Amino acid sequence: MRRLLLAVSLSAGLASGAFAQNAEIEANIAAQIQAFKADDFVTAFTFASPNIQNFFGTPENFGAMVRNGYPMVWRPADVRFLELREVAGALWQKVMITDSNGQVHVLDYQMVQQENGWKINGVQLLGNSDPAA
Repeated sequence: MRRLLLAVSLSAGLASGAFAQNAEIEANIAAQIQAFKADDFVTAFTFASPNIQNFFGTPENFGAMVRNGYPMVWRPADVRFLELREVAGALWQKVMITDSNGQVHVLDYQMVQQENGWKINGVQLLGNSDPAA
């Protein structure tokens, strides 16, 4: 009986830790999207990992890439968080975004933990994600 209680307690503790991690990751992605919607590329840039920041150099370069390459992230009509999963040691958060034309896109956000919290280390657009297609 004690072993069962210990196992249940450990499972509950792990689940609550995973929930907190998931909530923080979702909050960071949502905050970056809100910054994009406000054209606040300086704030949006703070949610990017050091690798991404080094690659783009400035918030303006980063903002131009998002506007041109990921318009659904820059001006989403709806954002829904799907599963968070680990792939080859990296955490990936799947996000479903509906753009202003009603087209649905599924994106995968790679997340990395830094001293100051979770950062976005890359985004992949996953194929044709529109369920109507």
